[in-house]
Amino acid sequence: KNLIKLNSLAHIEGFYYRPRVDKALLRECADGLIASSACLHGEIASWLVRGNMEEARRAAREYLEIFGEENFYLEIMENGIPEQKIANQGLIELSKELSIPLIATNDCHYLERDHAEAHNVLLCVQTGKTIEDKDRMTMATDQFYVRSPEEMCELFESVPEALENTVKIAERCNMTFEFGKFYLPKFEVKHPEETLEAYLERKAVEGLEKRMPSILKYSTGEENSIRKKYSKRLHEELEIIKKMGFAGYFLIVSDFIKHAKHNDIPVGPGRGSAAGSLVAFAIRITDIDPLRYGLFFERFLNPDRISMPDIDIDFCQERRGEVIKYVTEKYGKDKVTQICTFGKMLAKGVIRDVGRALNIPYGDADRIAKLVPSVPPNITLNEAFKMEPRFEEERKKNPQIDKLLKLSLILEGLNRHSSVHAAGVVISDAPLMERVPLFSPKDDIVSQYTMKDIETVGLTKFDFLGLKTLTVIKNTLQFIRDYKDTEVDINNLPLDDPDTYKLLMKGETDGVFQLESEGMKDLLINFKPDRIEDVIALIAAYRPGPMKMIPDFIARKHGKQQITYELPQLEPILKETYGIILYQEQVMQIANAIGGYTMSQADTLRKVMGKKKVADMEKEKPRFMEGAKKQKIDDNKARIIWDQMEKFAEYG
Repeated sequence: KNLIKLNSLAHIEGFYYRPRVDKALLRECADGLIASSACLHGEIASWLVRGNMEEARRAAREYLEIFGEENFYLEIMENGIPEQKIANQGLIELSKELSIPLIATNDCHYLERDHAEAHNVLLCVQTGKTIEDKDRMTMATDQFYVRSPEEMCELFESVPEALENTVKIAERCNMTFEFGKFYLPKFEVKHPEETLEAYLERKAVEGLEKRMPSILKYSTGEENSIRKKYSKRLHEELEIIKKMGFAGYFLIVSDFIKHAKHNDIPVGPGRGSAAGSLVAFAIRITDIDPLRYGLFFERFLNPDRISMPDIDIDFCQERRGEVIKYVTEKYGKDKVTQICTFGKMLAKGVIRDVGRALNIPYGDADRIAKLVPSVPPNITLNEAFKMEPRFEEERKKNPQIDKLLKLSLILEGLNRHSSVHAAGVVISDAPLMERVPLFSPKDDIVSQYTMKDIETVGLTKFDFLGLKTLTVIKNTLQFIRDYKDTEVDINNLPLDDPDTYKLLMKGETDGVFQLESEGMKDLLINFKPDRIEDVIALIAAYRPGPMKMIPDFIARKHGKQQITYELPQLEPILKETYGIILYQEQVMQIANAIGGYTMSQADTLRKVMGKKKVADMEKEKPRFMEGAKKQKIDDNKARIIWDQMEKFAEYG
């Protein structure tokens, strides 16, 4: 906690060109910490280099007094800099005189000795200089790498205790993270005697009853059986939420969405797996009925795999900040923060950055960068070299290009800069400085942990997305009010309006969310959607993987290609998408109907297929085949269905 506090305050209060702390703060946060005197820029070493032994002695005594005996060490190094030898001599003298133990270290700025040039290039990238600039920041030698134990023993053979002390410090360090625990912010209910679980259940039951007229309007069948089906699903979900301890999470999200709606801040109807929750629908986190669209709760919260729920919420872009402000005021400024994210030096970008630092003409570096294939996304340089033979040709032709690519390979994948995550907000149960280190880019306070690290240490992350389309819809509704004197209920528009489908079939979709690109307009014209399920399917299909299925999709829609099902059980699952597996939910249904999986197990299979984990998929195949056998399904048929699911994994 003290280390986190020091780190945070150094960035938030002490930052001037770099993070800084003063000795008063060191005294306050010294408990439980071990410190050493640092490199040539450290206070003690810099006094020694200047020949002022008295000031060095005074500073060493002060640090010893701050951290206590056995918690402060004098740090000696060997890096080829002449001043370092002067500092080492003085540090060894002070160690004997003041009984402060020594440690031998190396100032490590890169991993291997031959990375020194790449590190110099990185410094140029960071400071906007080129390698030819005389006044650029640079390291004095090539010895700032991680030395081997053998090298360290050879360099410090005259002071073996300095090496032994490094092991003693390592043995004393006992920092541990507690994983698998979740720290949910405290949600206050109006009646203290009512538990969070009871309050959520009451609100969900009441909310579902209010939704029932709309549910019945779009359902077919007898009212009583529909009510029973919805009530059963609601209570099953509530039981899982209760067991997993996430009632508070649902109530927090519901609360800030309610605040947004009460203040006329447009909120999206729901995105991602949260749309599979009937509880979320009942308490108006989402406006999509999961039973009507065949969505599964297990995809959102899988009882077999305990992890934090993740609900992404779209807000009007112009007023998203008001919702974050509300949350900050409700839970406390010290408990709410945005999340940092790192931009990495990826294949194309690293070539351009290194080219700039080496003073290679931009056109030449850009030409080489453009040789990197765009698919797959996040391709590495090594993968690109295998796929594109022109890299090898360029390297042989031009030694400068060879150097550019060698240096790029070393720097690839490093963090280039930090920024604020577009949507992520952390809400903590305790002051954040007790849980995560913070920093302050511009005027914001932001976590130093990224989104994944935040989740790993058990903190609760919420995604507040700013969506321009919601702003457009809000303004459009206002124009209709002002000029037509008509009130349009955007949440209850008919989904079977023939005139709307005529416009879609003509590709007249300028300004329509996800339907306005030229490629999507062509697809609408060829496919001719005449129901909402068609529009949903087209949005799912129009992406790099599933696009290869589009010609079959269009042919089946217009009866030019026969729709067949391997087994009758597949027809209700695939009928909506003309016999083609398009959604991950369909994989879950097939695993359940054919392979005998529970929905939780089916979700695990979906995740394996979604992440294209080939080895894990091979493990699942015998289980699927065995499940099909128990249901007396022919082996060949089961194998064909599995192959179709595997094919889906390639594009889904």
